[in-house]
Amino acid sequence: MSDPHLLALLRAIRLRQNAPDAAAAGVADADAALSEIPFPNQADDEEETDVPPSHQPGGGLLWRGDPGDTIGRSSFQARYGPDRGIPPIGAVPSGPTGPVPNIPPVAPARRIGGPATEFPPPQPQTTTGDHPGRRRPGVPGKRGTPRPDGVDPADRQALRDTQRLLSASLDAAGGIDEVAGRLWRALGQAQSPLLEALPGTPETQRAQLARALTWLVRRLDDPPALVAGCIQLGAVLAECGIPWTRLRVVGAALAEAMRAGMAPGAWRQDFDQAWRWTWQHIYEWLVHGGTLVAYQPTVWPAEVIEHDVRRRDLAVITLRPSLPLSFRPGQYTRVEVDAVPGVRRPYSLAGAPHRDELIELHVRAKTETGVSGTLVHHTRAGDLVRLTRAEGDMGLPAEPDRGILMIAGDTGVAPMKAMLAEIAATGDTRPAVLFWGVRDRTELYDIEALTELAARSPRAAVVPVVAEGDPGPYESGLVTDVVAAFGEWSRFEVYLAGPPLMLANTSVALHRLGVDAARIHHDTPQ
Repeated sequence: MSDPHLLALLRAIRLRQNAPDAAAAGVADADAALSEIPFPNQADDEEETDVPPSHQPGGGLLWRGDPGDTIGRSSFQARYGPDRGIPPIGAVPSGPTGPVPNIPPVAPARRIGGPATEFPPPQPQTTTGDHPGRRRPGVPGKRGTPRPDGVDPADRQALRDTQRLLSASLDAAGGIDEVAGRLWRALGQAQSPLLEALPGTPETQRAQLARALTWLVRRLDDPPALVAGCIQLGAVLAECGIPWTRLRVVGAALAEAMRAGMAPGAWRQDFDQAWRWTWQHIYEWLVHGGTLVAYQPTVWPAEVIEHDVRRRDLAVITLRPSLPLSFRPGQYTRVEVDAVPGVRRPYSLAGAPHRDELIELHVRAKTETGVSGTLVHHTRAGDLVRLTRAEGDMGLPAEPDRGILMIAGDTGVAPMKAMLAEIAATGDTRPAVLFWGVRDRTELYDIEALTELAARSPRAAVVPVVAEGDPGPYESGLVTDVVAAFGEWSRFEVYLAGPPLMLANTSVALHRLGVDAARIHHDTPQ
């Protein structure tokens, strides 16, 4: 087994199961739950910051504990010797030991006397021949043959025992959905900025917490997948701008969410120890994942939920990222597909951010190859793609007295749709006008959805402009001419999206209309 994270995990399991000091300590502090996991070398009055950890000096997510406790070191428990005792659940980060603010207290856990609820008695210690002097817990004789993933069968059994405890405790607390709802409410009381930094509505966030708990219990006996998933989640949380100090409260909130759903006396010692141990390691991997943001791009796997071919060369694709993807209306993401590994193409994000867990891409392909060709011609519902974090400088203006003028060409309407969706969702009362320039009426592939969004907005309008052929009920001619004919735009913030030539021509036309260049926004063509 080569991964140092997994070595540390399995070492902690063996200590927890076999050390008599661990069992005794677990009984003594069972009522402390997960909130009292210590964090060494961390000042109690450390000032928290809302600056994203990846952008803080030195990296706000970098480990600040004892060097011997650095995540991933083989010396994970070297600080603890015979004269210092063995910690109940392995080496832990340390921090405040007082109760977490705003979480209601609960009655102390009651000791359960039955043999099924106690830790197993200590096992004889043996010395292995391949490592002279190293003592390993377990019965005399050879250890089992490791599986292909490097996990010893005895360690895997310990993981499965812990897995059963987590599952049983969730059932006793009312089920995963009930626990997720109580966890969301506890986090809202104790650390509301954490929830505010995550995308999605309250319903979406509760559903994501339920899926996360389900995934955790199912994956606990698969250490490689568990570690990789937690590290990836840590990177995503860092991308959302969540300082790692705010994650400390999650363990305490989870303990309260579990206890609140149980009958008096049902919160058992072995439940407490299983969750305490599990959260300790998850926290470490989350922090470690956050440190990676400064060194490598964060990737979101996303499942194709719907693939709607609107034209022969264009598809509207609905995706569900496996983890929350935060973005502002007007931003774009880069997409990678298996057919073209290592190549990432930018596509604007359509739809309102922070509203649900689905995102929408509008993809036009000139050929049947490449990333765009694969997405349009060879992608189906159920396929997986990979996304990067949202980029781009476009976004709705902060000034309350500025109107919003949007001018789009072809699939450049996608970021404008995101802006319209946000305007409709928030009830923004500022005047907002979208001019959508197309070659002919057949290219108005999303006009119904845009019209519906405008109808839900207090002061929004959509003006299609058809350059060639019969315009029908819409405006005809060049989009710049139609914009000029509609009025004066000096008190509007202007947003452009479309082909590079269209961006250049429209910018020049707007300058002639007296629009300040500083009020014209578009991302650099790629």
